[in-house]
Amino acid sequence: MMKMKLFTVITISLIICSCKGQENKSDLLPETSVKKLEERKSNAKINEYSLFSDFNNQISQVVRTIFQDSKGNLWFGTQNGAFKLDGNSLIHMDSIKSDSGIGVTIKDIAEDKDGKIWFGHESGISSFDDGLVTNYYESDGLINHDVWTIEADKNGKIWIGTADGVCVFNGQEFTKFTLPEGKIDATLGISSTKMVHSIFEDSKGTLWFSSNAGLFSYAKNSLLNVSEKVGIQTNFVNEIFEDRNGELWVSTKDGLYNLKDNKAKNITEGKIEKGKGIGSIAEDKNGNLWFVSNQHSLFQYNRERIIEYKKTEDNKGPVIFQIFKDQANRLWFVGFGGAFRLENGKFINVSKRGPW
Repeated sequence: MMKMKLFTVITISLIICSCKGQENKSDLLPETSVKKLEERKSNAKINEYSLFSDFNNQISQVVRTIFQDSKGNLWFGTQNGAFKLDGNSLIHMDSIKSDSGIGVTIKDIAEDKDGKIWFGHESGISSFDDGLVTNYYESDGLINHDVWTIEADKNGKIWIGTADGVCVFNGQEFTKFTLPEGKIDATLGISSTKMVHSIFEDSKGTLWFSSNAGLFSYAKNSLLNVSEKVGIQTNFVNEIFEDRNGELWVSTKDGLYNLKDNKAKNITEGKIEKGKGIGSIAEDKNGNLWFVSNQHSLFQYNRERIIEYKKTEDNKGPVIFQIFKDQANRLWFVGFGGAFRLENGKFINVSKRGPW
């Protein structure tokens, strides 16, 4: 019998029995409730960001991910939980909690075919549907609490990548999905031989797994080691990105690869310092690719040459965890330091007050 947990939600407490997971009615709180969250934040300031006039009013000092759902709503995954932009009000999702009842760090966000929003975090996964939050933990069958990526496929299955591999949730139970074991990345604070950094379903319905064992694809019940097939020269793959033309780009410890005609071409080889490798990738409205290298450097690729976008004292952005293009074709950069948009060549800091 599943172990259930009880959480207290502001103004109302509900215990809703479920065959899987812990459900809570999540009252979407007004912006004033967000101030309570600020009281729990560290007062420490990083010199690099001391010029931001709204430093203490950031969405969070660390915004790990941003997502826009099918209705156009923006969601922010932070070290202080999840936030939803409702009109011009930023709402904290108080009911997303660990199994011990405390807040979590949101690492990834996805939407399933029915419009339900899913969150991957350090204590498991959570879903939000019509005001109802359901939290799932290891006690519910999740293979590992440390979730790094979450994806909903076109059939409605939820794919979960953790520090201990992959599992699939069909709405009732979790099933382990086995990938080959890889290596530990000693340059990172958290790493394992079964670490999965990203799961992505492309426009053709193929699932892609970026892991410490390389890049794998899964289609028609067949798992393929793509790294071996196309010649990616590293075990450590961070993510795969599909551009507007259907071309695939792979960020790795070894560089940024373009997958084409069953071959992998490292477009950054000899052009940028390798270090900790390539991180997030996005495409702007003009078809240029943007990517992060070594966690600090930002580059643009116009399909002919790689151009570094240099930050200056009067034009600072975050230490970038994710680059994201919204439905209005605006580029967002989120990470250590908060959330930013790049507009007319300038980083615009987006705090709890906007500008939205």
